Amino acid sequence: MSVTPIEELPSLGDALEDAKRAASYRAVDENLDPAKHRVVGIGSGSTVVYVAERIGKYQASPELKAKVEFICIPTGFQSRQLILDNGLRLGSIEQYPEVDIAFDGADEVDPELNLIKGGGACLFQEKLVSTSSAQFIVVADSRKRSPQRLGTSWTRGVPVEVVPSAYVRVLRDLHGIPGCRSAQLRLGEPGKAGPVVTDNNNLLIDADFGPLEDPAALHARIKALVGVVETGIFAGNAAKAYFGSADGSTQTLAR
Repeated sequence: MSVTPIEELPSLGDALEDAKRAASYRAVDENLDPAKHRVVGIGSGSTVVYVAERIGKYQASPELKAKVEFICIPTGFQSRQLILDNGLRLGSIEQYPEVDIAFDGADEVDPELNLIKGGGACLFQEKLVSTSSAQFIVVADSRKRSPQRLGTSWTRGVPVEVVPSAYVRVLRDLHGIPGCRSAQLRLGEPGKAGPVVTDNNNLLIDADFGPLEDPAALHARIKALVGVVETGIFAGNAAKAYFGSADGSTQTLAR
């Protein structure tokens, strides 16, 4: 398809943005198959900007324009705008509960392809789309790759989405889980007075457990608390992760 190869693209003038673009473009180039993938999940965050951009360029290419139309499923307000801004067809998870492939970023990725997500406050929608997808691909710059356990490089805690009326109880219950160092309601400062509110009108708690010995077990423990909607621990459903570097190179981690 007639899109410019990554190697021929000029620098964006920012090393971090070059890294994000490299990971995203490579992930799309190597995994998006128009013959198999019609319904595509588009995640949230600064790296996914380039995923939507690359898919938009494929969609606009003469080879695909008249033959295939990708239906893109957003994980929040930002990704909805990315889909529209790149001339892609917008769908919803209600219309298309089975997603062929999904691309999303991460706050941290461990060697077992477990993730922490939710720094951008879209974690429930992100998990809904990623777990509805036959193939889930992660894109990030190299800073997000942890050589050890989750919670090693991402030190802001595990994001936990909660029903507003339950946040006080959930804070109490989180402190009762062994290993919890702290748990606090995420505030919107300095841009907003009061707490961060998710796209689903829920609140977020950040719970610090330090490096996670068993991410799946901790997810299950937190998820069982009354009032918890979802956690930012994504354990076991990512197939592959792409990490971009400032020089345009990428590293891949696959299950």
